[in-house]
Amino acid sequence: MMKTEELKLVTEWDKVFPQDDRVEHKKVTFVNHFGITLAADVFTPKGVNGKLPAIAVSGPFGAVKEQSSGLYAQEMAARGFLTIAFDPSFTGESGGTTRYMNSPDLNVEDFQAAVDFLSVQDNVDSEKISIIGICGWGGVALQTASIETRIKVVVTSTMYDMSRVTGNGYFDEADSKEARMAARKAINAQRTEDYKNGSYALAGGVVDPLPEDAPFFVKDYYTYYKTNRGYHARSLNSNGGWAVEAGTSLLNMRQFTYADEIDSAVLMVHGEKAHSCYFSKDAFKLLKGDNKELMIIPGASHIDLYDNMDVIPFDHIEEFIRKNI
Repeated sequence: MMKTEELKLVTEWDKVFPQDDRVEHKKVTFVNHFGITLAADVFTPKGVNGKLPAIAVSGPFGAVKEQSSGLYAQEMAARGFLTIAFDPSFTGESGGTTRYMNSPDLNVEDFQAAVDFLSVQDNVDSEKISIIGICGWGGVALQTASIETRIKVVVTSTMYDMSRVTGNGYFDEADSKEARMAARKAINAQRTEDYKNGSYALAGGVVDPLPEDAPFFVKDYYTYYKTNRGYHARSLNSNGGWAVEAGTSLLNMRQFTYADEIDSAVLMVHGEKAHSCYFSKDAFKLLKGDNKELMIIPGASHIDLYDNMDVIPFDHIEEFIRKNI
């Protein structure tokens, strides 16, 4: 029998974006097959009856549902979908111990558990379920589509391949045995230290204070996670970051092994000026079929696709999903 943990959920609206009066909102919990209870926001369009197409949303990597994923979910609900934005295992309001850990397999399961939840809702058409992943969760969404056959459409926005950047460094500048061995030794030394201390050291969120010579993409992150624009008290990126040990799994595997076998429709959206754009361009080359699309937004940065309503192509996202569900 599946058992859910009793989570302490905040009842007031504490998102970094305003509430949309076209949409009903409530909080729910559901359990993944590892027994971890996940917290989610459900957004339902007002005045719409019958079974609705549904979308599960998560990301960015190290963010919470009160940030970008909730914004995407609320906007898509206003367009007629029943949507959920959830906190991944070990983060935000979701359950799981030890806190601030991640694992590619576990995160795929989080998305699949969201599909489980949506599939049994009375007001959801279980044959019309899609997922949206933002930043590192764009990579998780694509990985999920490699195993999850109930998904009709996958949308990735400003996608990161977290396994690649962990194993190779940014722009593949640390793609060598020597660099990876140094990273392995550092993580394993931290494991010894953590066990000795009886606690797990955190790696730190977005750098603060911001160095004057920081790369543009770091400054871009700062403007979202460390200012009133996107700061949230439960967000890892806004605060202490992931546990140092969390890099273990990502350093020991690669995503997208079976990406060429994805039958679901896939829309990959990325900003032209995003430092991360190469992740989407390279992953898109792995996909097969005429129901796949790469959309590059002229002039857009990585963070523009987090919350800039004038840049995020919601009209095209809606059109693509409706065409393919």
